[in-house]
Amino acid sequence: MTADAHTDPLHRYTPLQASDEPYAEDVLAGLRADAAQIIAKYPQKRSALLPMLHLIQSVDGYVTGRGVDLCAEMLDLTRAEVSGVATFYTQYKRHPNGEYTVGVCTNTLCAIMGGDQIFDEVSEHLGIGHDETTPDGKITLERVECNAACDFAPVVMANWEFFDNQTPETTKKMVDDLRSGVPVAPTRGASRVCSFKQVSRMLAGFEDGLADEGVGAGHASLEGLRLAKEQGWTAPAADASTDGEAEETTRDAEPETGEAHSSARASGTDTPSGTDKEKDA
Repeated sequence: MTADAHTDPLHRYTPLQASDEPYAEDVLAGLRADAAQIIAKYPQKRSALLPMLHLIQSVDGYVTGRGVDLCAEMLDLTRAEVSGVATFYTQYKRHPNGEYTVGVCTNTLCAIMGGDQIFDEVSEHLGIGHDETTPDGKITLERVECNAACDFAPVVMANWEFFDNQTPETTKKMVDDLRSGVPVAPTRGASRVCSFKQVSRMLAGFEDGLADEGVGAGHASLEGLRLAKEQGWTAPAADASTDGEAEETTRDAEPETGEAHSSARASGTDTPSGTDKEKDA
């Protein structure tokens, strides 16, 4: 990738971009209505911040300044508190994100299985680096620490849908198809890759109806179960007496209200630590 391939790189360490343009009235009304549904799920309003940030991304495509203001207002938080959370988690974007986030796992197992090569070749192919977006706004490329699918390494994700056992060639074809509008189906899960905004709305807590589509676990994940059934292996039965002893031990270890701390009892005395010594002194 040449140094000038992306003249204005978007980097994950940039501050949150301010947005002075207010929401259109109908958009704001929709956001407030959706936010009210989210807030109603929690005993404390501030607990709704994470899904509300996803809600903001489902409309703006990233966490905007006006989105921060709305979260702060509706959750009785300061802008600093909202921004502190939004800049902590990598799923919250600080600048305009692509329609599809393509994350290449480059953690240990995926790396040695080809993840590093996949990232390098796809980066060269697209002309962008980590956390940068193609000029057409379609693809944001990321290095990912772990996609939680080590049994299918090397793994690539597009908007958090799994693409297993990838190669540089298959990944380049996948990003080309996404950019050109060709329907792309992940290896497992939903039948198609949804847009970043669509996925953000689902992460905000609004179901998209795709949860039960496709295969959730692949053959590699189920191999241990298959072997266990084939060999007749079962988990050892629980020992009732052992369970009873464990329960009794747990009960004994919990001091009742007003009792001395367990460390004092363990030392062989019922006297609160230091009390008599202080009197004797």
